[in-house]
Amino acid sequence: MSFPITPEFITQLGSVVNSCILNPSLLYQPDYSFLKSLIEFYGGRIPEINQKSSNESPSKKPEDANASEEPEPEPEPESDIDLDMSGVIEPDEDTPQKMGNPTLQPTEEEIAESQAKRSEAVSAFIEKDYEKAIELYTEAIVLNPQASLLYAKRGQIFMLINKPNACIRDCNRALELNPDSAAAHKFRGRAYHLLGKFEEAATDLRLACKFDFDEQADEWLREVTPNARKIEEHKRKKERKIQEKLERERQERLRKARESAKAYEDNTRTSQTDHSGNTPGIGNFYQFLNDPDVLKAFQDPEIAEAFRDISSNPTNILKYQSSAKVMMFVNKMAAKFAGPSNMPDAFHGLMGGIPGFAMPRTSKPKPQDDVGLD
Repeated sequence: MSFPITPEFITQLGSVVNSCILNPSLLYQPDYSFLKSLIEFYGGRIPEINQKSSNESPSKKPEDANASEEPEPEPEPESDIDLDMSGVIEPDEDTPQKMGNPTLQPTEEEIAESQAKRSEAVSAFIEKDYEKAIELYTEAIVLNPQASLLYAKRGQIFMLINKPNACIRDCNRALELNPDSAAAHKFRGRAYHLLGKFEEAATDLRLACKFDFDEQADEWLREVTPNARKIEEHKRKKERKIQEKLERERQERLRKARESAKAYEDNTRTSQTDHSGNTPGIGNFYQFLNDPDVLKAFQDPEIAEAFRDISSNPTNILKYQSSAKVMMFVNKMAAKFAGPSNMPDAFHGLMGGIPGFAMPRTSKPKPQDDVGLD
């Protein structure tokens, strides 16, 4: 298995390493476990992460921290919108009216009989016998349930006798059959007005005037428009406040994240520096990844695959003790980046008993002892 090393890969790897330096808690995530294993394998030290303390600035006083955790006071509730409620009535709660069989395809005889019932209903309507007109329209609908206008005209009567919900049910069915029915939009718009649903009323009445303008629909539209505009403006203000609050919260999260990253960077700069001024652990690991000898060695697929395998589990090095090439690479890296003085005991215990692994020397090796990576 090949392990391509390209400038783009090195750049991406460098970004990952920098992220881990600023936020070492990443190394405790499963996706970054191989980096953690590699750092510890070469003597690096991963700092313990205290989630609560890492999210707080060390310079912040306890009382300041408590103050920042207090929730922002909720905005005072907005005053009710000043709406003109004249004409609004209580909703009707009658049993839903008959709608006919929506799958029925009427015969010519049924259509003719339905038209006759409709004519009788119109006569009853003119005489203002609304109950009889509703009965006759219902009989016509049962005979021909595909006629959109029958539902709209029965809905008109329900509206006139102050049954807006029944009107809306009829107009809904009419619009299912014919979405461009001006009459259904007109009567449903008026029914919405009676229920105090001004936005819905304005929408329906605008469509009614668009499909077939008439003066009554336009008059009803003028009546509901002021209330509809007040409601629309109220909703825009409410949405704007919500967006402003979300933006403030986002900015606050970014600020805390920057403070946390800066605090950790300041802490690691002082607490993880040894007496010689060198930073062990992650810093050495970053140096290791940018070392020319390491990059050159990774051009060898066998070395690259062994590196990946050992990074996932350091004990896997036992599988490579018979490979002179891999052991020379490990030997060289241990001598170059660790050294006996700062290698952990676990590393000595793991590597000391493996044939072919020479522990790094404290004195300067002779030229013939320096093992190359080529």
